[in-house]
Amino acid sequence: MVDNSTIYLFLDEDPKPIAELVSPVNFELDTTRLIDGRHVLKIVSKDPSGKEGLRLIPFEVRNGPSIAIEGLKEEAVVDGVVPIMINAYGKGNQKEFLITGSETPQSIPFWIFILVIGFIGWAVYYYISNSHVNLLK
Repeated sequence: MVDNSTIYLFLDEDPKPIAELVSPVNFELDTTRLIDGRHVLKIVSKDPSGKEGLRLIPFEVRNGPSIAIEGLKEEAVVDGVVPIMINAYGKGNQKEFLITGSETPQSIPFWIFILVIGFIGWAVYYYISNSHVNLLK
C-alpha cells in the first residue's frame, strides 16, 4: 500500500486549517462565506516521510454588489467640482441572474460628437458642392 501525502488548507492567516485532506483531492472553495477583498489560500503538503511543501495562492473575492463609478478614476488628480455617478447592483446567484439595475448608464463618449460633427460638415460640403453644379446646368 502506497502512503499518500496529506494536504492542509489554510485561509489567510488562520492557524487552524479549513481542511485536512489526503492527496489526490478535488474540492470546492465556497467564497460566499468570505468577505469581499484579497485573500490567500495556503496549501501545505506533508509526505509520509515528514517533508513539507508550501504553496500560496492569492486571490480576490467579489461576491457583493458590483460598484461602477463614472467621473472619477483611481489615482486621478482633480480640482473644483467633480460630477460623479455611482451605480451598485447585485449579480444574483449561480442559478438566477438579476437583470434589473445591472447596466450602468454612461455618458456619450466625446469621439461620438466628433464623428457627428465631421459627418454633418461633410454633408454640408457635399450639398453645397453638388448644388453649385446643378445651378450651372
